[in-house]
Amino acid sequence: MEQNVHFITFAVADLDAARRCYVDALGWRALLDVPDEIIFLQVAPGVVLGLFRADKFNQDIADGADRATVSGVTLSHNVPGPAEVERTVEALRRAGAVVLKPPQAGEFGGIFHAHVQDPNGIVWEIAHNPGWRVEPDGTVVLG
Repeated sequence: MEQNVHFITFAVADLDAARRCYVDALGWRALLDVPDEIIFLQVAPGVVLGLFRADKFNQDIADGADRATVSGVTLSHNVPGPAEVERTVEALRRAGAVVLKPPQAGEFGGIFHAHVQDPNGIVWEIAHNPGWRVEPDGTVVLG
């Protein structure tokens, strides 16, 4: 198997709240929006974030378990500066997200960041990391 991820899919209890948060508040464009089922958002070249209605998510896995909880996962969105961290966190808060950690200097790595939980429980780190960049070939540099 190649070292690659193409889809990251989360079960969400409230698909409409997800739509309000990502599409309406943040202005992200849906790659595909199937009402009452799933929203696909292209989040990077070749990478799609899927927000799948929880009951449909469980039906798709079909093992009888409830796999619709989010735990121990953080998605990170890097922005050009601290002001963008603050603006993004505020936009998410207005869309119904809960600010878990307000924008502040990080304890390590020279970053400025915040943690926000979207209306369905997905935790996002909104960060400015001056040592992080993406090369023209798509390689991530951490430093």
